[in-house]
Amino acid sequence: MRKYHIITHGCQMNDHDSERIAAILENLGYEKTESPDRADFILFNTCLVRENAELKVFGQVGALKGWREADPKRILAVSGCMMQTGPAGDIIRDKYPQVDLVFGTKNIEKLPILLKELEEEGRVFDTSTYSVDGSDLDLAFDRKSSFSAYVNIMTGCDNFCSYCIVPYARGREASRPPREVLEEVNFLAKAGYKEVTLLGQNVNSYGKDFQVDFPSLLAKVAETPGIDRVRFMSSHPKDLSDDLIHVIAKYPNIERHFHLPLQSGSDKVLREMNRHYTREDYLALVDKLRKAVPDITITTDIIVGFPGESEEDHQASLDLCRKVEYDNAFTFIYSVRPGTRAGEREDQVPDTIKSRRYQELCDVLYPIFNRKNQAMVGKRVEVLFDGQSKNDPRKISGRDSGYHLIHVPGDQNLVGQIRQVEVTEANSFALMGRVLN
Repeated sequence: MRKYHIITHGCQMNDHDSERIAAILENLGYEKTESPDRADFILFNTCLVRENAELKVFGQVGALKGWREADPKRILAVSGCMMQTGPAGDIIRDKYPQVDLVFGTKNIEKLPILLKELEEEGRVFDTSTYSVDGSDLDLAFDRKSSFSAYVNIMTGCDNFCSYCIVPYARGREASRPPREVLEEVNFLAKAGYKEVTLLGQNVNSYGKDFQVDFPSLLAKVAETPGIDRVRFMSSHPKDLSDDLIHVIAKYPNIERHFHLPLQSGSDKVLREMNRHYTREDYLALVDKLRKAVPDITITTDIIVGFPGESEEDHQASLDLCRKVEYDNAFTFIYSVRPGTRAGEREDQVPDTIKSRRYQELCDVLYPIFNRKNQAMVGKRVEVLFDGQSKNDPRKISGRDSGYHLIHVPGDQNLVGQIRQVEVTEANSFALMGRVLN
């Protein structure tokens, strides 16, 4: 039996796309292998949000030239956002002859056809806008986890933030019919899944084509018998409604964690990013969330070094971080994305300044993370364990309702279980504890 191996870069939507690709390959008779050396088919599912992600893919694809040439029957494929827009596809075609197959985010379901074309005609490069009705998808495909699942509720993005390539790669917003979403959630509940994560580039704008908005859909998902935990991402601050905050507060199985991307604490930079909110708007949303759900944890995304960012703008971001006191954050140094408005600007911030500002941001954030995690010591939390710790094979890791990463001594028997844990230690990035039951 021919074997496949998938290497995924990027966000949770890419993880979910890789699950769909794996299901298609298995329906075609392939078998999964964790070892690239044993694979007959290797696929890179790519991300282009950051320059480093692109460079990593080029390096990894280049390193497989010998693997591909050793057996003419082997297939090397590249898919994902990186192939949907920009020059990356041309670079792969012209400089990496070992790559047999390229396809984008919008034609995953076309993979069987593409493989047949590959067999009959040779190299295939297809980033067309083919799409499939979600009702045609087989819900019984083998997912990465047997207890926690991603559920796509929409694709694309209409926000066109000036630094972001996603709307060009994944297209305009299109919501999945609520009936299909709820069918999938019910299927997962009956299959024994404990947790679902609803995915969209901006879940808050779900349902423009339907009579069901995101708060209503989220409530229906939370009411599904058998689903112990509901998460969602991502949320754009400009679309965060009072109704959504009310629903989170009402349903205890909606996790007490909210990811609210900031990007910058400067009103000038926010305007130039095309974010459509001010720092005061953002602070008001944080205040509403904490008043309605006192135990909520708030995480964010922050970019340093956006074109034209001044020292005053940078200090405004640091000041807002001190005011909000995030529980965690994804921090990024701005990188030029060809095809975006910000990428065309001539007032790019020098790399040395961006690096210094990034370090200053970390110097503000990390002590806050540590202090807030230290306050968790002695508390009891419910944790869904999802696997072995990456740094200590004697420990098992999981997440509590607030999305804190927690490590406990234990074995694989804990994986997939929700157990009560007492927090015994903490650092800036994780908690340690002991299982109580």
